[in-house]
Amino acid sequence: MPHFHIEYSANLETAVDFSALCNIIRLAAIETGVFPLAGVRVRATPCPHFSIADGAAHHGFIDISIRLRAGRPAAAKKSATKAVFAAAEKFIAPIMARQPIALSLEMRDIDPDLSPKTGTIRNFLTPEAK
Repeated sequence: MPHFHIEYSANLETAVDFSALCNIIRLAAIETGVFPLAGVRVRATPCPHFSIADGAAHHGFIDISIRLRAGRPAAAKKSATKAVFAAAEKFIAPIMARQPIALSLEMRDIDPDLSPKTGTIRNFLTPEAK
């Protein structure tokens, strides 16, 4: 695993292609070499209720959360954080130039003893992708 969760203010629904952003983040994560292909999961969830800064309705936010199993070296996590954020920032930059958006990202470790996992995705990947 890692799980990439994009939470965003619902007022950005028409301004941002969140399916494309999910794909950009997926590709950036894979390119880091830090995360196993079969474990990468990216999803986006709108937040219909929010209040930002001075309360102006046109303010928006995009918050990217990365959860991954503990054990990776700090340098690898820092490098991956920078790469994923840079990809998201590049994708969002043209939109941020037109409207106020706060973009943030946080990576945090999950305690593997408290997070059981199972799945069959690896069984369905091509040998080259494994």
